[in-house]
Amino acid sequence: MSFFFKPSKPKTPQELVKAIKDSLVALDSITVAEVKALEKALEEAEKNIVMMKAMLSGDGEVEPNPDQVSQLTLEICKEDVLALLVHKMPVLGWEARKDLVHCWSILLRQTVGAVCCCVQYLESHCELLDFLVVCYDNKDIALNCGTMLRDCIKFPMLAKYVIDSPSFLLFFKYVELPNFDVASDAFSTFKDLLTKHGTLVSQYLTGHYDEFFGLYEKLLTSANYVTRRQSLKLLSEFLLEPPNSHIMKRYITEVKHFTVIMTLLRDSSKNIQISAFHIFKVFVANPNKPMEIKLILAKNHERLLELLSNLSVAKGSDDDQFEEEKELIMKEIERVSRLPLNA
Repeated sequence: MSFFFKPSKPKTPQELVKAIKDSLVALDSITVAEVKALEKALEEAEKNIVMMKAMLSGDGEVEPNPDQVSQLTLEICKEDVLALLVHKMPVLGWEARKDLVHCWSILLRQTVGAVCCCVQYLESHCELLDFLVVCYDNKDIALNCGTMLRDCIKFPMLAKYVIDSPSFLLFFKYVELPNFDVASDAFSTFKDLLTKHGTLVSQYLTGHYDEFFGLYEKLLTSANYVTRRQSLKLLSEFLLEPPNSHIMKRYITEVKHFTVIMTLLRDSSKNIQISAFHIFKVFVANPNKPMEIKLILAKNHERLLELLSNLSVAKGSDDDQFEEEKELIMKEIERVSRLPLNA
């Protein structure tokens, strides 16, 4: 005799959200000592995350139903499941975390009646963004949380919160973590924060100039080659953004910054020398150079001219422009060296 079992009826968005919430909350009440119970609870939570992924992005055969996706998104916000998904990340297994990151990206893009309800939810629960930042301290989930954080900071209000939060300064530590993958991921997030929303960054730098550049100088003078190279390249990117023009004008008049860039111009790495040149040239070309910077240029003009004459980029599209800029900068250094400067 054969037995045929009717397949279980697919859950509605409301039922699925309730199941996800219940299974994640259940993890709170189970101690690690109850190994079997914990494994069962995790299995249930991870199964529900797989079902959420299928409802949001389809299963390879069936396309997602837009109405179900919208309803699921609304329910996830209404039932505070978005917060649970973030806080339970450290408990979940590798595959479940990967699925969760995938779902997170889709959820943040959903608009229900012209409102991004997940983004709105995060604006009201900004502590979740701080949680994602400090997850860089946990190498097991750092890359997952970094991806989720970068999805968040695509939105100006969420990026503004992170930039203005005390947790933003933690990036100066995270970009130098000993784990290369985690440090690289942290730098990607740091870069997005400093380059994706020019006006926000300009406002932040205006209000935190000394603190920010004091910490940034430590990155530029780091013993780690990758940190020096990445932070130098990033510096030229965000300083040259139009909203930061007033920041750049201030930066290029300060001797302490000039001496750091001059040191990098003499770095043993040619790549760092080239990147340093692109900032050094702004100091030199400044028509309103302070006397102190003119004196440094005059005093070191022979060594600088020799160094620059030996500096060249690889043959390519930028070769001619680089040589032209270099020639102009060398002429300006020569001009300054002939001025009647008084120490």
